[in-house]
Amino acid sequence: MTTAEIRRARRRGVAALSEREVLRVLRLWSQTIAPPIVAAVLFIVVFGVALGSRIPTIDGMPYEQFIVPGLVLMGVATAAFGNNATSIFQARNDGFIEDPASSPMTPSQLLIGYLAGGVVRSLLIGVLTLAAARAFVDFPVEHPFVLGLALLGTSLAFTSLGTVVGLYSTGWDQQNVVGNLVIQPLVFLGGVFYSIESLAEPWRALTHADPIFYMVVAARHGMLGSSDVDPLLSVGVTLGLAAAMTGWAWWTFRRGVGIRT
Repeated sequence: MTTAEIRRARRRGVAALSEREVLRVLRLWSQTIAPPIVAAVLFIVVFGVALGSRIPTIDGMPYEQFIVPGLVLMGVATAAFGNNATSIFQARNDGFIEDPASSPMTPSQLLIGYLAGGVVRSLLIGVLTLAAARAFVDFPVEHPFVLGLALLGTSLAFTSLGTVVGLYSTGWDQQNVVGNLVIQPLVFLGGVFYSIESLAEPWRALTHADPIFYMVVAARHGMLGSSDVDPLLSVGVTLGLAAAMTGWAWWTFRRGVGIRT
């Protein structure tokens, strides 16, 4: 094959792999998209609408508004991780991953193809959760560009992490350990339901060490204009973590982790 033919083959391969991952998400929408949105809305109704009148304002804003950005980001993070951890591991079990891995596609192109499904799924959940929340809570979007960066950075970071875990996993239990014992606690301790100003030491310092805290703060600044830390710091940590996780996922494909034995 000529160089031009190889390039065309690679582009077709990336498009086909991306299409497969995205269609998998859209066809199974009742499993991949609807549940996180329903869960987020229930949190808003129970904690925000039902209990919001009993909770004083936080950082000068109603409690039901305060929790919306964190719940949106929580849905994005957990969906992004779960999608790729499951998709990659299933592809390995079924032997499907060997086909694209043995094609002319580069590690970068393989990564793009597999990231597509997780990014599309998580961002769809984020946008639809925002739309559903608007039916119960009136909230502004003060800095839409910052909100977009926060959601995109979170999506890339956790989709890439899911890819790494899917490639390294030898069983479903390992994915559950990472998802339930690492990501979920970090999300709930990342300031989704409370302001860091209400914490005493050492809990305040521990929260500052939680990377998800900066993602939540970035999303909250984008929506409500409120921030517990410098917005440049929160956005910088979010995008830096996204770059680091994407680089790690690229490295695993380059090394053939979980593909070549």
